[in-house]
Amino acid sequence: RLLQVAEKKTTIVEAFKLADDVLRQGVQGISDLITIPGLINLDFADVKTIMLNTGLAHMGIGKASGDGRAEEATKKAIESPLLETSIEGAKGVLLNITGGSDLGLFEVDVAAGLIEKSADPDANIIIGAVIDEKLGDEIVITVIATGFEKTPVIKKQEKATTATSENRGKTSYTEKVQPNLDIIGDELDIPTFLRRNRFK
Repeated sequence: RLLQVAEKKTTIVEAFKLADDVLRQGVQGISDLITIPGLINLDFADVKTIMLNTGLAHMGIGKASGDGRAEEATKKAIESPLLETSIEGAKGVLLNITGGSDLGLFEVDVAAGLIEKSADPDANIIIGAVIDEKLGDEIVITVIATGFEKTPVIKKQEKATTATSENRGKTSYTEKVQPNLDIIGDELDIPTFLRRNRFK
């Protein structure tokens, strides 16, 4: 998946920094939800409601600015090329929207609408909103989705080659299944993203 977002001149060190940034965003996203008070406040109780005994989880963070920023940021949060899952069929979703003082009511509605279209029709969607003047024109969308009946939809990505005289010896890239991040009862006293290094 790094090949999808890296440029031709990207070094291997820079590529792995991209992967590390996904982990950093996950940790920061959970931390911010719990510690930063919001206009529509979310806290650890909301995180626990969504994640307790619900199996695998999808978490994404999207950022955008300018026209259509709410839609763009939400799509980035649920369709990141570095994430293997989507939120399709999720029965529990935590949606947090952070923006400056110009954050619009309709922008919150746009973000919520995109989540509703992708999640289960009966999904429990908890929405939070935070005003952060330092963001300026930027908007940040954080999404945590759980409660999949089966394994969350894995976005297919194959770049395989056929062994011919022209390509024999080339590397084939195939999909890897996301590790199981089952949440176990009382372990939620410390959020999973703070206990596990998913990239080891």
